[in-house]
Amino acid sequence: MPVPNTADPAGATPAFSPLYQQIKALITQSLQAGDWKPGEVIPSETELAQRFKVSQGTVRKAIDELATENLLVRRQGKGTFVATHAEAQVQYRFLRLVPDDGSAERLERRFLDCRRLRAPAEVARALDLRSGDAVVQIRRLLSFRGRPVVLDDLWLPGALFKGLSAERLAEWRGPLYRLFESEFGVHMVRAEEKIRAVAADDTAAALLGCAPGAPLLSVERIAFTYGDRRVELRRGLYDTTNHHYRNELS
Repeated sequence: MPVPNTADPAGATPAFSPLYQQIKALITQSLQAGDWKPGEVIPSETELAQRFKVSQGTVRKAIDELATENLLVRRQGKGTFVATHAEAQVQYRFLRLVPDDGSAERLERRFLDCRRLRAPAEVARALDLRSGDAVVQIRRLLSFRGRPVVLDDLWLPGALFKGLSAERLAEWRGPLYRLFESEFGVHMVRAEEKIRAVAADDTAAALLGCAPGAPLLSVERIAFTYGDRRVELRRGLYDTTNHHYRNELS
């Protein structure tokens, strides 16, 4: 596949884009098209250089950026693979709640509800849907050491998640994003979050086992798949009595 003519206004890449960025865009397009599935090895740098008619160094720089963005995973002596939420270092990268004592804890989850409905106007706007389009709404409770710490409400585009049901969620044992990836072909690649402090209402207090009015952390997330397509709206309430929200800045 040759590199697109950057002088062509119909091309997907602007003329000023560095060559490695053009290769990065082409590789991303292949990921988006499903040419290489999550967990599969991609062609070698040499093969990609021949395909795109560029140097191996240019391909390497593009792959380096995609690996930094967690779209690809390098494995020494084995090659480069499409990132998957089955990977230990990837599956929990969107969950930033950490115990204050630094201990490793096993996450427990309980699904409270899963229903199909027409998207409320604010949900439709958040997911770039038309008002009234079908969405799947999920409510779940996450616990550490038997204590509830996160109450999550999720909305997913109904057209992408046909067949997702409470029964299917109850049967699943792996990370939720791994289910989305393996059974619905939706791979979450990045997210944007808004965080604020709120007071627990009666419903949240009852489910999280805290007093009404207790301080909670409200985290609203939009998750994106390839091509910056919005595929999840998540609103979580976090009890940070014994946990904190940890982020790394670079």
